[in-house]
Amino acid sequence: MAVKPTKAEKKVAYDSKLCQLLDEYTQILIAAADNVGSNQLQNIRKGLRGDSIVLMGKNTMMKRSIRMHSEKTGNQAFLNLIPLLQGNVGLIFTKGDLKEVSEEVAKYKVGAPARVGLVAPIDVVVPPGNTGLDPSQTSFFQVLNIPTKINKGTVEIITPVELIKKGEKVGSSEAALLAKLGIRPFSYGLIVLSVYDNGSVFSPEVLDLTEEDLIEKFATGVSMVTALSLAISYPTLAAAPHMFINAYKNVLSLAVATEYSFPQADKVKEYLADPSKFAVTAAPVAAAAAGAAPAAAAAVEDKKPEPEEESDDDMGFSLFD
Repeated sequence: MAVKPTKAEKKVAYDSKLCQLLDEYTQILIAAADNVGSNQLQNIRKGLRGDSIVLMGKNTMMKRSIRMHSEKTGNQAFLNLIPLLQGNVGLIFTKGDLKEVSEEVAKYKVGAPARVGLVAPIDVVVPPGNTGLDPSQTSFFQVLNIPTKINKGTVEIITPVELIKKGEKVGSSEAALLAKLGIRPFSYGLIVLSVYDNGSVFSPEVLDLTEEDLIEKFATGVSMVTALSLAISYPTLAAAPHMFINAYKNVLSLAVATEYSFPQADKVKEYLADPSKFAVTAAPVAAAAAGAAPAAAAAVEDKKPEPEEESDDDMGFSLFD
């Protein structure tokens, strides 16, 4: 007959296992396990088998083992796990993709009835319609102020009713009514609260970010840095192009208002001195744009490329020529 290990031996074995997992895995999901049954937890372990291990235990024991292992190895990053061990939580050690593991854990949620005294995790709304209950059961609805009517010998709820609000405790009347209606409003499973990745701790919402989201956030950050740099006149790589353009505009304004000039300002001053040149420049451009569409259509019809016409009078210019 096998000798049953003592509590001290169990603690030593648990400490050894936790320390081994800390050395072997660099990615850990901290998950809440409220109202999760043993069968449900066993199914989760089976679903994650291969590249992930679920470890449950007392918070005090886990904190002690992590603290001692951190002192033994000199790895202070392990200490970031200690503040996360609050409430009924477990550790999911994994070598797989964090997002895929988190999604796999979320699959194993099961419906649960509303038990008396349970804090509702979501709002519970009773939908309108025929309940299938006989008229003698109307007392439940009257106690909860749910409008009903008798239709074909059964009780029918007239309008949807918010029976329980999120965060409220389930009363005996609400629990009895939901049980009679066959409604299992709650679902429970492991809920990922935090993610530990090689010393860094972040929210699980980060796993849902796409490449487009990251680009958008980066662009927003660059815009904020640019705006701040321009506001305090502090040069940065993001603000440098805007500073050069603003400086050029200032010098150009000074050149236009005075006799001072430089090559990039000469053409601007020339056009300001004789505005008719604007019309002369715009005419060939407009003509070229008007003739481009028929020429393109003819080229497609004949399937023969036509030579481009050269303009003898190109008055286009660039401020930086």
